[in-house]
Amino acid sequence: PAGGDMAASIESLLEEISGAEDPTEELQSLKTALLSIPLSALTDSVRGQRLDVIFSLLHSNQREQVQLCVDILERILMALSPEYLAQNYRVELQGGLTHPNESVKILALTQISRMVENPGAVTEILNHHDILRAVIHCIREEKMAVAKQAIQSLSKLSHSKPGLDKLFQSDLLTVMKEVMATSDIVRYRIYELVVEISSVSPISLGYCANSSLISQLLSELTGDDVLIRATATEMVTTLAHSQHGRQYLAQQGIMDKISNMIRGAETDPFSSLYLPGLVKFFGNLAIMDSPQQVCETYPAFQNKVFEMALDPDPVMIGVALDTLGLLGSNVEGKQVLQKTGENFKAVLLRMSQLASSGATELRVRSLDAISQLLTLQPEQQTEDLLALTESWFHLLSNQPMDMIRTISTQPFPELHCGALGIFTAIATQPWGQKLMINNPGFMEFILDRSTGQTKEAKDAKYELVGSLVCSSTAAEILGSQHYLRLKTYLREGPYYVSAVASVSTEGAD
Repeated sequence: PAGGDMAASIESLLEEISGAEDPTEELQSLKTALLSIPLSALTDSVRGQRLDVIFSLLHSNQREQVQLCVDILERILMALSPEYLAQNYRVELQGGLTHPNESVKILALTQISRMVENPGAVTEILNHHDILRAVIHCIREEKMAVAKQAIQSLSKLSHSKPGLDKLFQSDLLTVMKEVMATSDIVRYRIYELVVEISSVSPISLGYCANSSLISQLLSELTGDDVLIRATATEMVTTLAHSQHGRQYLAQQGIMDKISNMIRGAETDPFSSLYLPGLVKFFGNLAIMDSPQQVCETYPAFQNKVFEMALDPDPVMIGVALDTLGLLGSNVEGKQVLQKTGENFKAVLLRMSQLASSGATELRVRSLDAISQLLTLQPEQQTEDLLALTESWFHLLSNQPMDMIRTISTQPFPELHCGALGIFTAIATQPWGQKLMINNPGFMEFILDRSTGQTKEAKDAKYELVGSLVCSSTAAEILGSQHYLRLKTYLREGPYYVSAVASVSTEGAD
């Protein structure tokens, strides 16, 4: 039906609903009608309609009826502008925040989120304190989905100065602190909100710092409860993702504090619960700032990573592998590792052992870390760095090519892909290409489309072929015949099946 007819039929459905004793069927019809029209066309048909009947039907203990009303409102409210909602349905939406049903709460929070993001609607919200108080109270909710949505709405509020003023310079700050006292879990939800707000800009960080909530979080890094320590570390790592966050943490002496915690972990039997977080903190810091600076200023970090790589505990090994891969993905990081001499050689050997025979998950993580360590972009390929990656490759085993090829033939797709990843890393480097051409049957192995059958394996193989074709030295080192076959492979795409191959596999099924 055209716009006018549509409005009329929605209106008559709303009238039928308000007159019905059990409105389930009528609600169902309205829902169907609303879903059959695109949102853009719905706007004109629902403006000015009396939705109070639907809002009042939310107050029912019949789950089905409540859910139908939620579905209907979700559709209608999305078709209305945030300003219109703020002017006409603020009270109803506020009522939804204290409704016993979580989907009603989420509906209300989602719409409030829309209003908060809208310059025209947000003033209406800022002028009504009680609605924001109710949103903060939703962070206490048992259901995580409700709390998450509340955090999101408040975090959006902090994108404007009036929003920040409201949250941090009115009694809403007291409300947040009261809510924090509910439990450890809820306290950390508020910290999550504060960290999210702090990440937006140096100004928003200033508000959070002045509220003393950040210093409270930082003091929990060294609290008695080990699990809380681990969670606090995670939050602080997130805070360090922004440059202004890192500057603030440095001013507060947090880098030194975390470095000392790594040192102190030696004597703490429970350190395995929070150590991974401390190491990740520095790993992220190194990649964002400077690996050399971080490793030289905080030697405890680098020593601990090497120590963890040799640890029998798979959790420790996993974090060490990821961190080594992270450090090694960066040229400066490679040089820092190389400087440690024998220590790093021992770690590389350990990585090689894990890649060949460990639990599958650790094997995959080892292969990934090794390929990050060996990767050198063409513009980074100085003589020194090429010599460095080549020497590392030969430390893996006395026959590294065969070792990686053996791993690639294992029946696990993720190991196959991990091994191909290492070949891809060395494929852009002249020494890697020489090893490939001198390894009997290796070019055939690359060009053979029957090896990996999963989509991931085909993509990984395609990436390897691409790395070779794009290299400026490949044609000369591999010979023009191989190079042309690789170019054909690349042109045919990752999932190409030749006519001959498809005939021969028909009988195999």
